[in-house]
Amino acid sequence: MFQSFETTSTPQFGRAHVDALRAQFADLGIDGFLVPRADEYQGEYVPAASERLSWLSGFTGSAGMALVTAAQAIVFVDGRYVTQLAEQADQTVFTGGDLVNEPPHVWISRHAPKGFRLGIDPWLHTGAEVKRLEKALAEQDGTLVILGQNPLDRIWEGRPAAPLGAVIIQTETYAGILARDKISKIAADLEERRIDAALITDPSSVAWLFNIRGADVPHTPHPLARAIVHAGGGVDLFLDKRKTGIEVEAYLAQLCTQRAPADLDDRLATLATRGSRVLIDPDLTPYALVQAIRAGGGTIVEGNDPAKMPRAVKNGTEINGSAAAHLQDGAAVVEFLSWLDGQPAGSVTEIEATRALETARSRVGERMQNPLKDISFDTIAGAGEHAAIMHYRVTNETDRTLNAGEMFLIDSGGQYVNGTTDITRTLAIGAVDDEQRRFFTLVLKGMIAISTARFPKGTRGCDLDPLARIALWKAGADFAHGTGHGVGSYLSVHEGPQRISRLSTQELLPGMILSNEPGYYRPGSFGIRIENLVYVREAEPIDGGDMPMLAFETLTFAPIDKYLVIHSLLSHEEVDWLDAYHAKTRAELLPLIHDEAARTWLIRATEPFER
Repeated sequence: MFQSFETTSTPQFGRAHVDALRAQFADLGIDGFLVPRADEYQGEYVPAASERLSWLSGFTGSAGMALVTAAQAIVFVDGRYVTQLAEQADQTVFTGGDLVNEPPHVWISRHAPKGFRLGIDPWLHTGAEVKRLEKALAEQDGTLVILGQNPLDRIWEGRPAAPLGAVIIQTETYAGILARDKISKIAADLEERRIDAALITDPSSVAWLFNIRGADVPHTPHPLARAIVHAGGGVDLFLDKRKTGIEVEAYLAQLCTQRAPADLDDRLATLATRGSRVLIDPDLTPYALVQAIRAGGGTIVEGNDPAKMPRAVKNGTEINGSAAAHLQDGAAVVEFLSWLDGQPAGSVTEIEATRALETARSRVGERMQNPLKDISFDTIAGAGEHAAIMHYRVTNETDRTLNAGEMFLIDSGGQYVNGTTDITRTLAIGAVDDEQRRFFTLVLKGMIAISTARFPKGTRGCDLDPLARIALWKAGADFAHGTGHGVGSYLSVHEGPQRISRLSTQELLPGMILSNEPGYYRPGSFGIRIENLVYVREAEPIDGGDMPMLAFETLTFAPIDKYLVIHSLLSHEEVDWLDAYHAKTRAELLPLIHDEAARTWLIRATEPFER
């Protein structure tokens, strides 16, 4: 199994950990300390050694930040994690904060006392974050205190060791473009802009640029590494040699000079003393590295990570690989759904369902000679009220059966060498009430609206987000997460800069892969999410149209539970889309499924609606 069901949240230690942190404040000369859910590489998924927020508070979500002062301990989360925070953190120690509407820097500007001294670990905050914090503190005549060592690390007994996952080569067969060509393009762009070097700190960008993959963090196959690309064409890769064997080292030697991660400060100092102009992404680069460049006299040029956009805009090989991975994954999901449909209500638990799905992915991968490398995130398998916890993670302690009369939400994905998948299906366990079916249908209307959208070039994610919500809005409801996130190519299941959300101002470009996943969640009762992955493509011209358009092409194929659909709430066009989607699902997946029971189930699940 790629997933553990052990309980990792330890709220019982929250008070002791907060007290131990506060005990250091006087010696450090601070009145408060920020604990982000980030590591030294600013990743969403972090190694166990960097799970400081979880260690402090018990909260295990993938986004959040704690502000500990002498009087308060606030954990700021977004709408996805409000319920989870309430369940995981000791409510006598921690209070919840709003990471979206009142993040820590805004809270400080409104509520911090005059002269407030805030301590931070400069490796865990970007230059952009530091600017916001400094501005907020200035409004209170406060001070930002840059600490030389993280005070949590001093008191964290039994802290896990740093990871040393093995690095492998992602061949051109799957990458589509040689690493030397990617590097040459970035170097030429730097030279044209009269920039001496680019510091690349995002491990996914490093993995994409060098066509390598790693195993340092859960479910995301990038190595924790950084790189400097020089305008003259030279490249420094800061990657621990304990992660690379002879073959990988020989491959990398043709592209770069491989150096120890600890050498990065010296290389930046050398660049800085030459007066070099160094490109950094202020939203990705740890402030500690910003300090290193400035201290040596270098000039910082702020701009986007030069690998971010070409990584987001997939080439033809990556799109084709993703499509093939999704068909394979869809066959596995069908085998799982067929099996689950055959089990009596009340006989299967959330953990058993999760294991069965992973087994199906592994079995189909072996059969198709494209093994499942990992899951792309911990499977969210929530029955009944658990489905209302948007990022619910089942444990041995929370596991429950899938009972008649309720819905079961399962959000999962796989990592294959040719692509990363992410799919959510919400299923009825026996007969459910019309209220649940009504909201399922409203969520489906939003998913279809995104699937069928046509939009002009220049459209941003925030422009499309209302399409997924309008049916819910008309019913007086909404969901507290984005409609869609970017997805990598055998990389992170959450990839930027592309998103479909209220906050996304990134233009959507052909080749970008995104999720399409509206939902609805009623705490303590039920939750619904329906998710496919799509990619942006050029749309076919329309007779009488006067401008080129873009559209989405669906990558994910697996039946949507028709029992949960109230036919009368769908328009004729929406019914046509669902029938056509199911017809294509059947045509694409039936040849890949060998089990006769699953084939029969797929045929039945994809029958068109009666007209």
